[in-house]
Amino acid sequence: MKVLISVDMEGISGIVHPTETNPDRYDYERGRALMTAEANAVIAGVLDADPTAVVLVADAHGPFRNVLPEELDRRAHLVRGKPRPLGMLGGLDDHTDAVMLIGYHARAGGGPAVLAHTMNDGILDVRVAGRSLGEIGLNAAMAGHMGAPVVLLSGDDTACAELSELVPSALTVAVKQALGQSAAIALHPEEARERLRGSAAEAVERRAQIAPLTFAGPLEVEVDLYGPYMVDLATLVPGVSRAKGARTITFTAADYAEAYRLVLLLAQLATIRPS
Repeated sequence: MKVLISVDMEGISGIVHPTETNPDRYDYERGRALMTAEANAVIAGVLDADPTAVVLVADAHGPFRNVLPEELDRRAHLVRGKPRPLGMLGGLDDHTDAVMLIGYHARAGGGPAVLAHTMNDGILDVRVAGRSLGEIGLNAAMAGHMGAPVVLLSGDDTACAELSELVPSALTVAVKQALGQSAAIALHPEEARERLRGSAAEAVERRAQIAPLTFAGPLEVEVDLYGPYMVDLATLVPGVSRAKGARTITFTAADYAEAYRLVLLLAQLATIRPS
């Protein structure tokens, strides 16, 4: 069995503020340590259920260089650095049996939710076949396109509800209750890790009962961007058109994989500012 654990940072227990997730800020090293420890708890749970499992951990926050390699459980393989195929799901392939989204956050506009956003501050919303998706939905559907169900998610209560709406049979662990964008009632980190380890083992055992999230192509995709200049850049991409209004672009994808990759590209274009 092969399991991919995609680990973001905003949904880790105890983390509530950008200073804890930004490499240039003073509290980042604590955030890295908390993130690595939660990844280790999930690795342990997967291997409790199946000691022969192949476990990949995809560092999926910001620069994709946050997990402390020397502190990670040596039984797992670390997927690190960017750019890389499939972004937050680096390491996903046709042999992956299950995906776990750890430390994830709710989509932009999904509050109250801790550090909610969709990919970056340049994207306001992504709609696939009319359905609004944040990073949780976008990644769950990409995993589903490859035949792998998302069997476990951790984050705040809003993030957990977001996955439950998309994949009702998946397990979730709410490690904090969101009070706002930068406030929460959090579990003690050790308590969070205990729950994650037990839930990861249960998710592995139940994986056959959890259906992958899929979207049948062709797909109409709409992306709302923060600034009109971002729309100007996006429309340089073949197949991307400006919708009515200053901030929305649209395109048609042959299948979900094509849609996902183009959204990743648009997210990168959204980080470019006029000179």
